[in-house]
Amino acid sequence: MNSIEEAVKLFENGYVCSQAVFAAFSEDFNLPKEQALKIGACFGSGMRKAEVCGACTGALMALGLKFGEDKSQSNEACEKFLDEFKKENGSIICRDLLECDISTKEGVEQAIENNLFKEFCPKMVESAAKIAKDILYD
Repeated sequence: MNSIEEAVKLFENGYVCSQAVFAAFSEDFNLPKEQALKIGACFGSGMRKAEVCGACTGALMALGLKFGEDKSQSNEACEKFLDEFKKENGSIICRDLLECDISTKEGVEQAIENNLFKEFCPKMVESAAKIAKDILYD
């Protein structure tokens, strides 16, 4: 299974978006998957505030594992990732992507009613993992 498939599988198995994307790459950069799952736990659902998409923050953490020792390289990787994700998906902000604010009870209900967590979010996890993979292994 490749890292993109693994990220989607982790998400579908109950991990939040940030955990799924980060953990799919972590072992390639000497961070055990179990540690990545812990580190990524509080970044899902736009840090629980519907801010920056958790799939994006998971990808950025993975990019940090590879490029984090060089500020110039990490800044370049970050900007490239965020620009590409926004170009592909229209935004990097969770509430904009979902078209509802999942930091509220009403927003969560709307997301559940519209099956967003099962149908839309896996697409964001896949997109973030694909873009991250292209940058990580370029």
